[in-house]
Parts: sequence; C-alpha cells; structure tokens
Amino acid sequence: MSNDRLLQNVVSILLMTGYNVSERCEIRPRSFDLMTSKGENLLVIKVVSQIDSVNEDIAWDLDMIARHLHAVPLIIGERARDVALERGAIYLRYGINAVSSSTLYDYLAEGELPLVYASPGGLYVNIDAERLRNLREEQSMSLGDLAHALGVSRRTISKYEGGMGTTLEMAMRLEEFFNDDIVMPIDLLHYTPAEEERVPASLASGHNPESDALPKRPEDHLRSIGINVQELRRSPFHAFAVFENKTILTCYGSPQKTVQRAELVGNISQITGTHSLCVVSDYRKEKMIGKTLVIGEERLKDVEDGEDLLEMVIDEK
Repeated sequence: MSNDRLLQNVVSILLMTGYNVSERCEIRPRSFDLMTSKGENLLVIKVVSQIDSVNEDIAWDLDMIARHLHAVPLIIGERARDVALERGAIYLRYGINAVSSSTLYDYLAEGELPLVYASPGGLYVNIDAERLRNLREEQSMSLGDLAHALGVSRRTISKYEGGMGTTLEMAMRLEEFFNDDIVMPIDLLHYTPAEEERVPASLASGHNPESDALPKRPEDHLRSIGINVQELRRSPFHAFAVFENKTILTCYGSPQKTVQRAELVGNISQITGTHSLCVVSDYRKEKMIGKTLVIGEERLKDVEDGEDLLEMVIDEK
C-alpha cells in the first residue's frame, strides 16, 4: 500500500470514529502528517509504510509536540523492515508507539486494546503483577512452587510479580495454569514522556541551532520580549511560542512560502486549541491568512512586549 493510500485509510478511520482531523501536512520536511482531536484526546500522527523510516529527529519532534500540547504521538505504518506489523501489536520507534492501521481501527472503532508489544526476540505482554501474586497466594503456592510447575526459575516468577513483561507463550501458560486473565491490555492513547527530554543525534555533538543563522532572528526577538520559545526540527511550524500559558504555533519564511504554511498552521491551531503566527521576511505589514496572523519581520520588531503580541494574535483570531 502506498503512503497516500495508507494516509487516506487512517483519515477514514479517524473521521468514522468521530475525530476532528487537520488538513494533511504536505510541507517538507515534516515530522507529522496529521493532528486529530476528539474530546480531551489529541493525537499527533506520522503515517509511513516502513516505520523504520522514522528517524531520531522525527521522533524528537513528535515527543516535543506531545509534551507541549499534552498530546499522544503515534506512528501508523505497515512494516518493520521486511515484516508486516502484527494486528493487535504495538511497536516502538525511539519511544513512540507504532501500530498498523488495522490495530488503530480495532482500538478506536471496536474498543479492542492491544495486548502485545514487539521487542527484540518476539512478541511480549505486560502481566498484572498484583493479580499474579494474588492467584499464587490463593493457591498457597510459593515462588518456587510456581516456578517448578512452569519450568522456570524462582527469580523469573519474582520478576513477573515485580512487573516484568513476558513472552506471549509464557503468558498463555500462566493463564491456562490459573484459569484466569493476567495479561494487561495496552492503552494506545496513553503516553508518558521520558523524565528527561530526548536529544536527537543531530544535536548531541554540541550543535547549537541558534548558531545556524544571524543573531537577529524572529525567534530571538520573541525571546527578548519575554516569550518562551521552543524550536522544533522538522515540523511545519518551526516553534512553540508560549506566553501567559497561551501557546502560539509559530513559523517563519519568505513571502513565496507563506500562504500554504500559514493556512496549514492555522488549521492545526484550530484542532489543537492554540493560536498561530507566521513571521515573513521582506514584509512590513500584518494581515490574516486563514486563522493565522501574518506579520513582517520589521513590523515584529516594533512589538516591545509579549502581551502586546499575544493581544494581536488573539484579537485577529
């Protein structure tokens, strides 16, 4: 299946299950293809045939967007290397969940939570550790007794009861032995970012994105007027600008690329409940394109306070 057809399939699933879906992102580079929301759920979705094509920079962007928007990043694909993604299984790509479109459908349309996750060596499941311990103790079995019955070590059973996952085969043996369910389903829409923000390899060698251009960049001016700016690597909007708990999706560019980018970012801002701003070089005025405030670099320099810029963005919207 081509990327376009896969993306159309994903959009159909989202619309069918009541999600509001953004316009497709066709601007390159792009770390995601869609933003979609339903109630309190906000998803940032990357659609690729081969999930291995999602590199560290893309994953970094997905994670950063999820942190700032309280969203769930998700990769939808078909294959990992030369193997088709298993239906009902979750794969990981730099800490981001990846599933097939069939798994997405089962979750959103049928309410079926995935049970297994892929890891080196095969498919694994999470065990309800407390339930396993209770079942063992209800039958007055020691760790050694259960280990002997299953042909594993006492330490292995102790690790299961401590929360370690196990193979699908062992989980089935445990459920058959106790005649009870102990496998814990995986909530696809639950995302917990790592405590420390990931650093992509492109930045790990001391690369400083602020050294890539002249000092008087638009984002530098935004910082100088009290706005917190978090730059992204491959997103259609270049940064989050945050002031007084209000988030502005911010992009920069030449007049030739402004219209398409401003319309897309404005559409994304509606899905995410944020605001949008596009700073244009060689332009001295301000106007609206869709839901996005477009302002020239020279006009931006006249703004001396973050509150003034926020009022401009909100008033125009």
